[in-house]
Amino acid sequence: MNIRRIYCLVFLILMLVSASVGCSYMPSTDSDYSASITSGGMERTYRVHISSSYDPSLPTPLVIVLHGGGGTGRGMVRLTSFNDIADAENFIVVYPDGFEKHWNDGRGVQWQSHVENTDDVGFISDLIDHLSAELNIDAGRVYVTGISNGGMMSHRLGCELSQKIAAISPVASNIPVNQAPVWSPSRSMPVLIINGTEDTLERWEGGEILLGRNTYGVVLSVADTVKFWVEKNGCSSSPVVTQLPDKAPDDGTTVWTEVYGGCEGGAEVVLYAIKGGGHTWPGGLQYLPESIIGKTSREFDASEVIWQFFKEHSL
Repeated sequence: MNIRRIYCLVFLILMLVSASVGCSYMPSTDSDYSASITSGGMERTYRVHISSSYDPSLPTPLVIVLHGGGGTGRGMVRLTSFNDIADAENFIVVYPDGFEKHWNDGRGVQWQSHVENTDDVGFISDLIDHLSAELNIDAGRVYVTGISNGGMMSHRLGCELSQKIAAISPVASNIPVNQAPVWSPSRSMPVLIINGTEDTLERWEGGEILLGRNTYGVVLSVADTVKFWVEKNGCSSSPVVTQLPDKAPDDGTTVWTEVYGGCEGGAEVVLYAIKGGGHTWPGGLQYLPESIIGKTSREFDASEVIWQFFKEHSL
C-alpha cells in the first residue's frame, strides 16, 4: 500500500483509538456516564466524568475534550487520561461526539457534518448550558481542547463561543485558511497550541491536507496559526523562547516553547513545539504505528500541561 493511501486511511479513521480502545473501557457509574441532548433538532451524544472530589455546593471547572476525525468521545478517555487529572484536581470532563464522527470545523469538506453544515458551535453551547443545569459548573472556568479535527473545532469555538469559553488548547491542528479572515473572538482568548514538526497530516508548514487524490481543506502553517491568535489578542510579537530539557532522550523528540505575553485582558498565547513529533497526543497512546502517524513525544504529558494552562485563566 502506498503512503498516500495509508495517510488517507489514517485520516478517515483518525483516532481509531477513539472507536476501539474505549469500547469496553469504563462501566457506567454515578461519576461516569453517557447521555444525550437534543440540539439543532438532532440527538447529540456525550460522555461525562465527574471528579471523585466533586462537591455539588461548589462551582466546578468543566473541560470539554473533542475527538479527532473518525473517532468518538469515549476513546478520548484513554488517549488523554483527563479523568485521572480531574480526580486529582477536581474538575468535570465531558467528551462529546461529533456528527458521523466528525466536527464541522469550517473547512467545508465532504464529511456529513460539513455537507449538512451541522451546528456544532450551537451543540457545544447547548451542552454547556445543559451540564450547568445538572451540575454546579463554574461559568467562568469552561475550557476546550481537542486533537486534529477536534483541535480545529477548538479554534472555531475559541472564536465563535468566546463568551462562554475561558481558554482553548488545540493539539495537532491548524486554522483553516478559509476561516482565518472570518473568525473573530469577542474578547481576548488564552490559547495553548501543541504541534509536532513532523506531523504528516496537519503539516507544520500548512497547506493542503491531501488524502489520496482528495483535498480535505487547506490550513495555515503553525507559525501563521500562532500569529492569528497573537494578533487577535493584541500580544507582543516577540515571544520568550525556551528549550525544554530532554527528559526522554530515546523518544526521538525534543520540545521548545514560545510564550507571547503582553496580551489584552490577561490572555496569553503559548506554543509547545515538538521537534520530531507527529500527529499525536504527547504523553498519550501511540494509537497507530510511527510509520503512519509519526512519533508520540514522551517529553511531557499534554493533558497535564493543558490543565495547568487552563488553571491560570478564567472569564
